[in-house]
Amino acid sequence: MRRDGLRVDDAGGTRHVRVHATTQAADVGVADLVVVLVKSFQTDAAIRGAQSLVGPDTAVLSLQNGLGHEDILIDVVGRERVLAGKTYVGGVLRGAGHIESGVIGKYTYIGELDGRITPRVQAIADAFNTAGLATTISDNIVGTMWDKLLVNVATGALTGLTGLTYGQLYDEPLLKATSLAAVAEAIAAAQAAGVTLSMTDPEQAWTLAAEGLPATFKTSMLQSLEKGSITEIDFINGSVVRCGQRYGVPTPVNATLVACIKGLERAMADRQRQEAAA
Repeated sequence: MRRDGLRVDDAGGTRHVRVHATTQAADVGVADLVVVLVKSFQTDAAIRGAQSLVGPDTAVLSLQNGLGHEDILIDVVGRERVLAGKTYVGGVLRGAGHIESGVIGKYTYIGELDGRITPRVQAIADAFNTAGLATTISDNIVGTMWDKLLVNVATGALTGLTGLTYGQLYDEPLLKATSLAAVAEAIAAAQAAGVTLSMTDPEQAWTLAAEGLPATFKTSMLQSLEKGSITEIDFINGSVVRCGQRYGVPTPVNATLVACIKGLERAMADRQRQEAAA
C-alpha cells in the first residue's frame, strides 16, 4: 500500500487512495486518535503493540463488532482515554491493498462511556463527517453497542455456518426464523441488564443488517472462516449467552450457534495442523 496506495471499490466506482501504511507504531509517533478495528480476539495484543501511539491526550476508540473491547483497552491505556463506538459500515478484503467498501447509507456512532458530550468526541465526529463517514454522537453508547450487536447476531453466525452470501441468506425463510429467534434472545438479555435499546423488534435488526449492501456481501464471520481464521463468535453471540447467564435469561439459540461455530473452528484447526504436518 505504501507503493500503490489503497484500491477502494464502492457504489461510486473504483479509486486509488494514497495512504501512509506501516506495521510499526513507532514509525508514526503519538496520535490524537487511535481507532481499534482489529478482530476482537486480537484487541489486547494490538493495543499493547500500539502504545507508542498513545500520549497524555490521545483518545482510543473501538469500532469493533461485539462487546467487551472497552474493558480490554481500559486495562492497557486507562479509562480516561477510551471512547466507545459502533459502525454499520461493511467491507470486504478483495486482495492485498484492495477493499470493497459499503459506506453509502451506513452510519457510525461514537460516545463517551459515561454519556457526556465532550469536546473530544465532538471533534472526532466532525472529522469523520468531513471525511464522508456519517457519524453521530450517542449519549447512550452502551445501548448503541447492543443495537449493533443485534445486527451481528442476526446474520454473522448463520452465514458462517452455511457459507451463504446476504442474497442467499435473505432468500431462506428457515434461516430468517432462526435469526429472529437469536435476536429475540439478545433483546431479552439486554433488557434484563437494564440496557436501553433503539430496536425492540427482531425484524428491525434483520432488515438493518442488509441495508445498503449488495446481494454478494459476505459477513466478517464468513470471511474469517473462508480465510482459515478463528471468528469473533465469543464477542458476539457469546456475549449474549454470558449476559443471559448473568441475568437468568435463556439463550438456547445463541448457545447452539456458538457451539456450532466452535465446532467449525476446531475442524479447521485440525485440518490446518494435518496439512502442516504432511
